[in-house]
Amino acid sequence: MDLGVSAHCNSLGPKATMSVIQKFFIASMFMWVVPVAILYGFNNNLFPDNLSPYSVTLVSGFLAVISVNVVIAFYIYLAMKEPAEKHEPDPKFLAEAKASMKQPTTNAPQSSESQKKEQ
Repeated sequence: MDLGVSAHCNSLGPKATMSVIQKFFIASMFMWVVPVAILYGFNNNLFPDNLSPYSVTLVSGFLAVISVNVVIAFYIYLAMKEPAEKHEPDPKFLAEAKASMKQPTTNAPQSSESQKKEQ
């Protein structure tokens, strides 16, 4: 499944493509490292330990999930901030489309309602 990523990257220059890949790689690394660090910190008593083991599990899991969502939101923000190229339609296609719009349709079948109105 391509999802158009390769087509988008191919339309960019080599420098822009490397920038996109670099941002994706960094975001992917943070999506792995931050939650694992949070879980490790809570499970090895690196954070305050006034909670029951059950609460530590819940809090660390909740914070790990939230941290992944924060990283994803930041990645989406960076992607939305990137400049987008304007798509220019093919001039030949536009000319043909305009010409076809101007041509009358003489062979089109009339609907039953328009036939009733004529009678």
